[in-house]
Amino acid sequence: MSADPKRAERRAAPSRPVMTLSRRAFLHKTSAAAGGLLVGFHVPGLAQSDAAATPELNVWVQVLPDESTVIRIARSEMGQGTLTGLAQLVAEELECDWARVKTEYPTPGQNLARKRAWGSMSTGGSRGMRDSHEYVRKGGALARALLIQAAANQWNVAVVECTTQAGWVLHAGKKLSYGQLAAEAAKLAAPADIQLKDPRNWRIAGKPLKRLDTRPKLDGSLVYGMDLQLPGMLNAAIKDCPVFGGKLKSFDASEVEKRPGVKRVVRVGETAVAVVADTWWRAKTALDALTVVWDEGPNAALSSADVAATLKAGLDAPEAAVGSRQGDVTAALSAAARKVQAVYSYPHQNHACMEVMNATAKWTPERCEVWTPTQNGEAALAATAESAGLPPAQCEVYKLHLGGGFGRRGGTQDWVRQAVAIAKEMPGTPIKLIWSREEDMVQGRYHPVTQCRLTAGLDAAGKLTALHMRVSGQSIVAGMFPQNIRDGRDPAVFQGLSAGGVEGALGYAVPHLLIDHAMRNPPVPPGFWRGVNLNQNAIYLECFLDEVAHAAKRDPLELRRELLSASPKHLAVLNSVAAKAGWGKPRAKGRHLGLAQIMGFGSYVAACAEVSVSKTGELKIHRIVAATDPGHAVNPQQIAAQVEGSFVYGLSAALFGEITIKDGRVEQQNFDTYPVLKMAHMPAVETIVMPSGGFWGGVGEPTIAVAAPAVLNAIFAATGKRIRDLPLAKHKL
Repeated sequence: MSADPKRAERRAAPSRPVMTLSRRAFLHKTSAAAGGLLVGFHVPGLAQSDAAATPELNVWVQVLPDESTVIRIARSEMGQGTLTGLAQLVAEELECDWARVKTEYPTPGQNLARKRAWGSMSTGGSRGMRDSHEYVRKGGALARALLIQAAANQWNVAVVECTTQAGWVLHAGKKLSYGQLAAEAAKLAAPADIQLKDPRNWRIAGKPLKRLDTRPKLDGSLVYGMDLQLPGMLNAAIKDCPVFGGKLKSFDASEVEKRPGVKRVVRVGETAVAVVADTWWRAKTALDALTVVWDEGPNAALSSADVAATLKAGLDAPEAAVGSRQGDVTAALSAAARKVQAVYSYPHQNHACMEVMNATAKWTPERCEVWTPTQNGEAALAATAESAGLPPAQCEVYKLHLGGGFGRRGGTQDWVRQAVAIAKEMPGTPIKLIWSREEDMVQGRYHPVTQCRLTAGLDAAGKLTALHMRVSGQSIVAGMFPQNIRDGRDPAVFQGLSAGGVEGALGYAVPHLLIDHAMRNPPVPPGFWRGVNLNQNAIYLECFLDEVAHAAKRDPLELRRELLSASPKHLAVLNSVAAKAGWGKPRAKGRHLGLAQIMGFGSYVAACAEVSVSKTGELKIHRIVAATDPGHAVNPQQIAAQVEGSFVYGLSAALFGEITIKDGRVEQQNFDTYPVLKMAHMPAVETIVMPSGGFWGGVGEPTIAVAAPAVLNAIFAATGKRIRDLPLAKHKL
């Protein structure tokens, strides 16, 4: 298939040597040529804020004397556009001048000191917008009300006679700017009742405005964790036991400590060793030369084959937790005119963020500060306090933009604990810990491994009357938050397959239905991975429904429409992609289509992929038409970008992504053995944003789930071959 990464590399190889230049070096060179393009870095926790002496209107809004508006963003920005989208919602209600908007992160320490005034700082599950839209909008509306009241007081007129526009309060030909009014407005009592705008009247929200973080990314002024520089800072590289469940037995630092620039070699907890040096490269190369003895523990012989055998046994286990049940599946399958059965599987996968795990920590007996990219500032603060041995009130975390998160920088904060533990060995010295790519690959929190057996019953007319889905495999919740497991059931396993609810309801109406889960947890640590369980559930269900349609000699779209007749929102996105892709209409020779739809993270999504497979088995994904109904679209341009980005991630996983285990450790240690999608593989993406209103769904994760099944179904249409285990690179087409 053409998804062979080495073949694509050869095709794209330049005809002559090309000098590579880093982003940072390029920006420095161009800044000199352009008379100073590169602007100064703003380092949270070090740079003095312009707003330090200006009273705030509320925790979300601060208007400065220079007429700029500072909007606080509690959620983390990791490329998904949350920073811009949340700022749009606040600015919409505030009716400020969008051209003068600035943003800043409040710290989790401030949130703690102010009794969680900013609410949750967790950013995951596509919840950045949908879980905070109401209270951030109220923050903007409240600030606007205070500014109007201040102007009305100054003019001695009624509040209802005043209006606002682009940072001004207006009345009968008079106007006062927000900057002129802010100091007095901040002294006023908040009104008891705040009315939010009808989204149909939005003028800033709902519009495809440019992202606020694009320019600083381009000019190099945006500080990522790996960019951070602090006075007197040293660098650390770390190596944890590569075998799951193993420990550090011993190391000999006598030779390594003699190397130039090496300051310390330290044990980190029971499982890891780190080298601290003046540069990271010196730390890393010294660590590579360090003689280390590992206690490999009970999992030293574990292999992927062992894991697969355990999961296979779970498919026949007599006990399983029920996710959805309707009717009598056993009786209906026994009475069926025809049965269809298939077993699918989904591998472990790594997050593989472009920016590896990193944190900078400075510890003293009185205070500990951490600078890090994190999806959850509050969790990072808790990890800092625990590792520092200090109360949370004596600690602080400064969030930085993330060079990729995808769930990896959410719940565990293991790299933060390590950075603090190392910094404790050198009090008062800032220590920047950066994981190597290899460490990032072998110390991940992996997408859960599962298998699924699906059995369908058809009546004499070819209609689906019964469906049993038995999922066997790993539970993320059991691995990360075992206290949340009740009666052996992890609700997250059934993403997109639940009978109802706002998070992810199964749209298909099947008279007799049973979806259950036999939990089988190998010692490979699981984690929330972009799209989470919706990814494999969409493959299992949507590819198997195509199998059912083929067995019944029915059109896959027709079958889905019949089963979705009582689920209008599911049906709407499905019909939309089918129509735009030209389902049922003549196509170019060799082109074939595949469909998929699902609901997840509160949104309705569908995709139609168009592919061709050459006589030599080369796959070409020409385009994917994608539709999403998130209820409300705060920034349609960002939604389209999110859909495209999710397909890059989802197709990388489908084509190449597999983590395998041998001798208790991960075999894939870098991108040579864990490739990601290249430009040559990327299809054209046509995005349909169709918000129907009345609810708030997520965007960053749901659409990733429909990319793979749509492509797999199109491959079957092209070749007659069913791919039931990923990645595609393992198969000949």
